[in-house]
Amino acid sequence: MSLWPLYTGSGDPHDGITQLPPPPPWRAFNGGPLLPPPREDTEEEDSASPDRTHRAQTYVVTEKSVELVNAALYLRRPLLVTGPPGSGKSSLPYAVARELMLGPVLRWNITSRSTLDDGLYQYDPLSRLYATRESGPMEAASYGSWQPRNDIEDHLRLGPLGTALLPHQRPRVLLIDEIDKGDLDLPNDLLNVLEEGQFEIPELVRTAERHPEAEVMVAGAEFRVPVRRGRVRCRAFPFTVLTSNGEREFPPAFLRRCVVLELRQPDQHQLKAIVEAHLGDLDQNALDLVDRFLHRASGGELATDQLLNAVYLSRASGLAGPSRERLAEHLMPYLSRALEPEGARPDDF
Repeated sequence: MSLWPLYTGSGDPHDGITQLPPPPPWRAFNGGPLLPPPREDTEEEDSASPDRTHRAQTYVVTEKSVELVNAALYLRRPLLVTGPPGSGKSSLPYAVARELMLGPVLRWNITSRSTLDDGLYQYDPLSRLYATRESGPMEAASYGSWQPRNDIEDHLRLGPLGTALLPHQRPRVLLIDEIDKGDLDLPNDLLNVLEEGQFEIPELVRTAERHPEAEVMVAGAEFRVPVRRGRVRCRAFPFTVLTSNGEREFPPAFLRRCVVLELRQPDQHQLKAIVEAHLGDLDQNALDLVDRFLHRASGGELATDQLLNAVYLSRASGLAGPSRERLAEHLMPYLSRALEPEGARPDDF
């Protein structure tokens, strides 16, 4: 019997993912060979990052967030999270991974130069060429053909998206951060991969007759996984979070394949909960800064981490009175100059 909601937002780790019901028939995948869940200490980037652990532990959810996270888990669909800077978009997948014990988060940071292949895998033909030259004489393969000792798999590594699509027993958590920064074609390029839950590595497909299985490095870790005939197909569809600052519109075909969560700037109650989760009990100065942040936010774009910086530094600096207030104001400038009241300067607030 399934349990709703699997993800509660409580932050308490549990094994509820085992009660996730079977996927809809149109979202069932049968990739193999099956891979065990990753250990927390196998992926260096996340296990060595106290910042990400802290974000997962202190994330403050809303009822809507909980509902749509669970909808994405049940439907095996990507979750597109939109909202202003500082609204917690990129922290959400870390909170889900921690509570549901899904292992380290795989993260793909999008830039204007990002392509689909960057997320799937990276292959370095030059390093293979150099290795071939240094390897000396050629050796005979089992089929009587000749080939270098250094195989393609030694110069190929799966990217975050490619690693997430491996046939894991439990869904991996993948963060595709700030997808609206990417090329206009990137969302469309992602459509087929996210819909089919699989992709091919042409360099391995071409050699599949001689080498039907390759041992390939994965993203963020120093171990290898088997890839058969150059094809990667998931078993448990990864919990995929795509974040957007709302800087552009996405194609309808892309949107209909996603569960869409729109985050808004936190209200006073949520802001107090966020500051308290990060910095402990609120004193009167912190409460005053929350009120000042809300007042300023009504006239321009601010981010929650600006408030956190102001509260932390006002405590750590030991300043009092006007000096503390002036420092807090400098730490909370508007993020868009176009949103500042005409003729205003930071010192005016």
